[in-house]
Amino acid sequence: MNRVWQLLRPRSVAVVGASADPAKTAGRPIAYLRKHGFDGRIYPVNPKAAEIEGLRCYPDVRSLPEAPDVAIVLLGAQRTQQAIRELAGIGAGAAIVLASGYSETGEEGARRQRELRDAAGAMRILGPNTIGLVNLTDRITLSASGALAADQLVGGGIGLVSQSGGILGALLSRATARGIGFSKLISTSNEVDLDLADFIGALADDPATRVIALYVETIRHPAAFRAAARKAIRAGKPIVAFKIGRSDSGAQAAASHTGALAGADAMYDALFEEAGIIRAQAFSDLLDIPAALASGSRLAGRRIAVLTSTGGAGTLVADCLGLAGFELPAPDAPTGAALRALQTGEHAALDRNPIDVTLAGLQPDVLRGAVRAVLESDGYDALVAIAGSSAVAQPELLANALRDALVPGAKPVVAYISPHAPRAAELLSRQGIAAFQSPESVSAALAAMWRVHAPARPPAADSTAPSPAPVSCPEHGSLDEAQAKALFARFGVPGVREIAVRSPAEAVEAARQLGPRVVLKLLSGDILHKSEVGGVAVNLTPDEIGPRLRRMAADVQRHTGRVAEAFLVQEMVAGAAEVILGFHRDPLGTAILLGMGGVVAELIRDTTLLLLPEDGAALTAWQVEAALRRLKTWPLLDGYRGRDRADVPALVDAVLAFARMAQALGERLVEAEINPLFVRPFGQGVRAADAIAIIGAVAA
Repeated sequence: MNRVWQLLRPRSVAVVGASADPAKTAGRPIAYLRKHGFDGRIYPVNPKAAEIEGLRCYPDVRSLPEAPDVAIVLLGAQRTQQAIRELAGIGAGAAIVLASGYSETGEEGARRQRELRDAAGAMRILGPNTIGLVNLTDRITLSASGALAADQLVGGGIGLVSQSGGILGALLSRATARGIGFSKLISTSNEVDLDLADFIGALADDPATRVIALYVETIRHPAAFRAAARKAIRAGKPIVAFKIGRSDSGAQAAASHTGALAGADAMYDALFEEAGIIRAQAFSDLLDIPAALASGSRLAGRRIAVLTSTGGAGTLVADCLGLAGFELPAPDAPTGAALRALQTGEHAALDRNPIDVTLAGLQPDVLRGAVRAVLESDGYDALVAIAGSSAVAQPELLANALRDALVPGAKPVVAYISPHAPRAAELLSRQGIAAFQSPESVSAALAAMWRVHAPARPPAADSTAPSPAPVSCPEHGSLDEAQAKALFARFGVPGVREIAVRSPAEAVEAARQLGPRVVLKLLSGDILHKSEVGGVAVNLTPDEIGPRLRRMAADVQRHTGRVAEAFLVQEMVAGAAEVILGFHRDPLGTAILLGMGGVVAELIRDTTLLLLPEDGAALTAWQVEAALRRLKTWPLLDGYRGRDRADVPALVDAVLAFARMAQALGERLVEAEINPLFVRPFGQGVRAADAIAIIGAVAA
């Protein structure tokens, strides 16, 4: 048994700083261990007590009769250090440190936390500042959470790892009230040692865990997190993550738009997408989505039947499902006939979707028959059953009807409880039927089920693809636009036709070669936001460009105090979509940014990020096209309202080339961006119209 599993499934537990008063925090762990049926050995440690809860109490760690598998340390931060050192000295397997006053308090606390890790040696630590962990599979409660005061805790298939102790207790109490079962709940908190990745990896191997839920504040070790997530996904265990801190805290762009567009939260989106993790958009989803996925039912398609005994609730659910992209077809002929055979009067509307059994639904036989007809239908892939006001007085009505009609491994069945009827929701959950209290949760859960069980996508990256070889790049510093485009072109991203000039006469000659209409730009490696200093003019003729260049030189000098010495004359490109393509490095990894480009890039902020594989493998064309399809403005590339379809294959090739450049240059690439990248009509390729690149010097 490795040390993580020794922590999750100990046979002996020392409680250091235990109190004889179960009302106190220090008195809870022993009380909870005994209350919930832990059958291992418990060793209270307290020099002021002879016994606690009928158990012999030891004066100090060195007096323990054996090295415990786990020690719960309930001392203040100062005394905790010594206790950890003594536990490590006797060979304890792991320690759970509840004390606060560590890195969450500032630099002094961070120093104390480093000392705590040093004191532990080879012993593993959960925390500090943690509420502990709960293993409901084996009835082991190593926690002081007040949520454990409940008389009965519900075991189940959801494993929770939370970086907040309070959220662990909140979710446990909510789940208990709703009849939703957990396998394990772990609060990692400050993560001086064990972190999210360690427990994701352990839960991936846990036969009792079917779904993993994460409450994430930050990811401290991205590479380990990605590896653990992939392990869980390969094991068939979906991961649902709720990440707090979604607001953009003001990412600053040094030279390009990309830094502002690729905020910290967008990088988490990219990380979760690359790792195959479902991101919960609302806190309630962190319980609702895993509850639906834990059933193990496979959603084979997007056709949903809504069976309701209340018209208003049926419309609410149907509306949410439609917004999520699900279909609600009317019953096909065989299903319609089966439903009509159940009709006992004029009150039911069984030939449409939602299928309304408003009054007939109060008859259990009619309700069972309607459920069976839908589940046996070839026209539906899942059933949403809605409980109306009858769920308050008859909470078992819908639960029993669904129980009697369910076939293990058949189509997914979920329930929406329209009134406040907690007992009905609990009964459904205990029968393995996810029950929701909002129509939005119904659509979010089914969307997650579709994502998990949809036809397999190609691998995230071609693991056999060679890593891009380092390239010689003599340039360094902030490149001017022409130099940046030349660099991009070496990797396969073509630029527009253009000529560098230094005088009005040269500009006139260039315009005649590239015209009839051209663009004039300042050419400078120091002034990268050219339009802000009057350094861009468009739609010029050869006759207009000479005077315009003189005026541009004057405008630039007035704005910057610098003399403009060089300019670019570019061909005008019309009838093309404008895309932004950028590079962004972050503690979470290196990403390629894609989105709607041009001068409105930051205004529209329609972007997505593609995280580059950390092992140097190449992105795939499938990944790039899937990212493009995530954009709200994807229709503009796909022939929206009769416009020409853009050359998406050429765009995909350009993105792959840009990514190869980023990987080949490695740490030398500081910033890179193309905005706009013109995407011409199908078959005509792409052209980089503006470019930024900042290259670091070669290491000595």
